Amino acid sequence: MTFPEATVADTIDAAEAETAPPNALPNPHELATQLIAKLCHDFISPTGAIVSGLDLLEDPSAQDMKEDAINLIKASSKKLVSIVYFARVAFGAATTAEAFSIKELRKILDDIFASMRATLDLSIDDEIVLEKPVARALVNLAYIAGGALPLGGTAKIEMETDGDAISFTAVSTGKKARLKPEAVEGLSGDPLGDGLSGQWIQPFWLNSVVKEAGGTLTFTAEEDRLEIVVKM
Repeated sequence: MTFPEATVADTIDAAEAETAPPNALPNPHELATQLIAKLCHDFISPTGAIVSGLDLLEDPSAQDMKEDAINLIKASSKKLVSIVYFARVAFGAATTAEAFSIKELRKILDDIFASMRATLDLSIDDEIVLEKPVARALVNLAYIAGGALPLGGTAKIEMETDGDAISFTAVSTGKKARLKPEAVEGLSGDPLGDGLSGQWIQPFWLNSVVKEAGGTLTFTAEEDRLEIVVKM
């Protein structure tokens, strides 16, 4: 299954989920496998760099590189911690907390975006507090919006409320802003086609989080611009 990268539009809601064919979703074991593979992929780079730094410190012939090794360990450790904090909110139960302030989520996302080419513009008041499912949707949405900017750009996220309803609008603008076909499948709630599972699982996870909360997800893409709207 292929999709044009320049023009994509789709909407998923609870009613459509009820009429979806049984094979539209992976079984729980497959979903868990894909999530674990995603986490291992994210963890392996900083972990490997830490090990390389420690090896340099222990190598008698590389003592002139001691400072470089320490800097490598520090930078990689910081990156690894940021990924762990992000994953706890995005995929896991996080802490026992049932709500998160935007200030907390901003710190988590700023640390993640530090290793991205994209810049995050989270245009939401720090004092706002979100329930766990909504917070989970926000951090996944932000990550996907940033990941859609491989050559850099700005991922701007805004929030609106209407009674008990909350909506997030993420607009990614930058050269070659795009969704890969696997990400389109994931955001649409479709099973993975012939592409890479690592590009599919997080968009699919966001779709699942939104549908579980009875919400909707809409996305459109055009040249150098991507917009994703989540309503919960």
